[in-house]
Amino acid sequence: MKLVVASDSFKGSLTSREVADAFEEGFRRHSPQCEVVKVAIADGGEGIVEALIDRVGGDYITTEVDDPLGRAISARYGIIKEKRTAVIEMSAASGLPLLREEERNPMLTSTYGTGEMIVDAIERGCRKFLIGIGGSATNDAGAGMLRALGFRLLDSEGNELIGGGEILAKIHKIDNLRVRQELSECEFVVACDVTNPLYGEEGAAYIFAPQKGATPEMVEQLDLGLRNFARVVEEFNGAQIATMAGAGAAGGLGGGIKALLNARLMRGIDMVLEAIDFDHILEGCDLVITGEGRLDDQTVMGKAPSGVLATALKQQIPAIAIGGSVVWCDELRNSGFAAIEVITPEGMSIEEAMQPAVAKKNISYTAERIAKRFKTI
Repeated sequence: MKLVVASDSFKGSLTSREVADAFEEGFRRHSPQCEVVKVAIADGGEGIVEALIDRVGGDYITTEVDDPLGRAISARYGIIKEKRTAVIEMSAASGLPLLREEERNPMLTSTYGTGEMIVDAIERGCRKFLIGIGGSATNDAGAGMLRALGFRLLDSEGNELIGGGEILAKIHKIDNLRVRQELSECEFVVACDVTNPLYGEEGAAYIFAPQKGATPEMVEQLDLGLRNFARVVEEFNGAQIATMAGAGAAGGLGGGIKALLNARLMRGIDMVLEAIDFDHILEGCDLVITGEGRLDDQTVMGKAPSGVLATALKQQIPAIAIGGSVVWCDELRNSGFAAIEVITPEGMSIEEAMQPAVAKKNISYTAERIAKRFKTI
C-alpha cells in the first residue's frame, strides 16, 4: 500500500512536515508495512521556500536586502541549482511582520528588497523564479522591485522617483535603458491567490491597504496612484492591468510583475504542485491525506487541500482531509473528499489543541483510526 501525506501547515501549531510525521506514526501502528510518501506543501504564502526545497532539494541562501522601510536586514530564499530556479517569498524582504505596528505606512513602504533578492539570485545564475507574494507590507505596485532591477520611474521633469506607494501618482514615464540584461532570459511564476483588480473599490488600496496602516485619506491617494501607474504602464508597453484578475495582489505587485516582467500568475498551490511534479508522486498511490488547521468553505476555494484533492481525483485516488477544526458547509460536503476528519477530541479547548505536542498526538490517533477503516472507504 502506498500512502501520500500532503498537508498544509496547521498554522500556529505544526509545520507541514510535522503534520506528515505525526500522521505516519499513527498510520504505521496499524499498517507497519505501508509505503508513506511525505510531501511538504504550502499554498504560495508562508512556507513555500521550505516546501519546495524540502521536496525538490536545493540550497538556502541568505542575502542582505532592504526591509520595507529601507533598513538593512537578512532575507532567506532557496535555489534549486540544477534547474537554475530561485524560490522566493517576497515577505522575507517586504513583509508586514517586519514592521512594528506603528511603522506600518504603505505610502512609505517599498518592495525594493524583493527586487534585491531577485538580483542576488540572477547573479548566482538563476533564470527561473517561483515567487510567493503573500503577506506584503506594501502598496507600491512593485515599483521598488522594478527599481532594484534597473527600471527608472520618472516624474514629469525626468527626475527618478524613489519611495513607496506615494510615488505612484507622480510617475510620468518608465525608462528601461538600465534594466538588467539577464531579465530577457528570465521566467517568473507568481503564486497569486486573490483575484482583485489593481484599483477601485475591490482593488489593492481599498481592500488591503488599511491592514497595512493606511488611513482613509491614504487609501484614496494610493488608489489614484495605482490608476496612474496602470495608465503609464499601458503607454510604456501596451499592457492593460487595470482590471486584470490578481493585479491587486500584494499591493499591486501582481500587476507590476505581470506587466513588466511578463510573469505568469497562478494559484499558489498549483504552482507548488507543478514545481514538485505532484502528478508523478501520486502514481501508484492508494490513499492521499491532506488538510490544514481549519477546514471550511475556503478550503475548497484555492487553498492547499483543494489542489491536492483535484490532483487525486484526476487520478481516481481517494483523498481524506484532516483538520484541527471543521466548519461544516455544503462546499465541504460536496467537495469530493472521501472523508473529512476532525482531529481534536470533543470538549478539548482550542488553546490545548493547538499545543504542538497535543496536536501531534491528535493527528497520530486520527491516522490510526483511518488506517483501521481504510478498506471501507
